[in-house]
Amino acid sequence: MIQLFTCGYNFVHGNGIVIDRPRGSGDYAFVLFKSRAELVLHGHLHTIEKNTYILMKPHTPHLYRHLDKPFINDWFHCSGNELESFLSEIGFPLDTPIYADDTMLISKCLMDMSNYLRQNSPLKERILDCDLQSLFMKLVNLRNQSAVHESKSQYLVPFTKLRNQLYSSPHSIYTVDKLASSVNLSKSYFQHIYKELFGCSIIMDLINARLEYAKYLLLNSNTSINLIASMCGYENDTHFMRQFKKFVGVTPSQYKRNRISDHERTIGQ
Repeated sequence: MIQLFTCGYNFVHGNGIVIDRPRGSGDYAFVLFKSRAELVLHGHLHTIEKNTYILMKPHTPHLYRHLDKPFINDWFHCSGNELESFLSEIGFPLDTPIYADDTMLISKCLMDMSNYLRQNSPLKERILDCDLQSLFMKLVNLRNQSAVHESKSQYLVPFTKLRNQLYSSPHSIYTVDKLASSVNLSKSYFQHIYKELFGCSIIMDLINARLEYAKYLLLNSNTSINLIASMCGYENDTHFMRQFKKFVGVTPSQYKRNRISDHERTIGQ
């Protein structure tokens, strides 16, 4: 379990700040610099730009001081017997300044953790442990996505918006030509960029969007197969059932029966 000792978010130091820890902090120290700063790490001087974060090991000698006034930062200190192996497993870089792609994600998480830290709740430690693990994993995920998407960054926002549209309206009839045209790209280049960004083809996402909605309707309504097919954008129920069996492995009716049986067995245990 990861134990959170102290944290703060959006701390404003009007006269600046100097933190000097020649033997480290004794725990894992996280800092999100919201103002420019100088950081001396293992004897090496780094100029830290705004919106950069770092997680330092317990015994890493470090010093940081403001370059701008006021100096603003988010921070927390934590520890845990299995924390080092967890960070290694997810590939979280230690003692390394990293640009934050989403500072709001960090600040919101620290704001929530700060509130929980002051509560007298029997679940407090477990909640904070989950929040810290989630934050570390999200930061790694964002960093990995940024590395993959760097050369395609101009397409990320419009393509993400388009993908959300597919999943929020699976009943709509889409064609690859029309989708490519909506972002002013050729069909072939559109398909290439889509797979680069999301790791799957546009065709598979169209199918997944329809089938996920179909699964939801099968399990949460008494709607007929024929109507579900129509509600998921299929021209006829035969095509729907064939595609469902191909990608889900069972027919729509079998899927519903199996899930209901699994649920009843769980309740009966």
